[in-house]
Amino acid sequence: MKRIVIFASGSGSNAENLIKFFQNSDNASVIQVLTNNPHAKVLDRCKRLNVSALSFNRIAFSKSEDVLNVLRSSQPDLIVLAGFLWKFPEFILKEFENKVINIHPALLPKYGGKGMYGMHVHNAVVENKETETGITIHYVNENYDEGAIIFQAKCEVKALDTADDVAAKIHELEMEHFPKVVEGLLNNL
Repeated sequence: MKRIVIFASGSGSNAENLIKFFQNSDNASVIQVLTNNPHAKVLDRCKRLNVSALSFNRIAFSKSEDVLNVLRSSQPDLIVLAGFLWKFPEFILKEFENKVINIHPALLPKYGGKGMYGMHVHNAVVENKETETGITIHYVNENYDEGAIIFQAKCEVKALDTADDVAAKIHELEMEHFPKVVEGLLNNL
């Protein structure tokens, strides 16, 4: 049985989608969710779905080996960032090489980098009058949103679409594709 650990910072809709997708799987399960936000809604979702969840601070994450030790004891086959906003420390990436992936709400390399997440991305897409956008699932490296691309899915941006309209389209793409891409990666491990 393959083991997935999710990192999330906010509401956790992608985390919940992944948890539910793998709940009845014979191949993989989400064994833990870790968050840098002790007030994140993802903690409520985990409680409801009976999945172990833990919050941590910046020191535990990047200045000590506390989070690394949690990961070592969990022995994940894949670490999935689902709306996780902190840059991943190189020492964790080195220990879990090619086992950390992220989902980004744009077609990288466009609209990536520090500060480009959530509505910041959707607002930029609308302001720049893009005709398409989408999601990118990629490996995580030492730089924001620069890891090798695993998968992209596109959607149209219409002239009258607002940032909220774009956000809704991106959410649909995430819900549809993210669990399947994670499953495909796990099947190839």
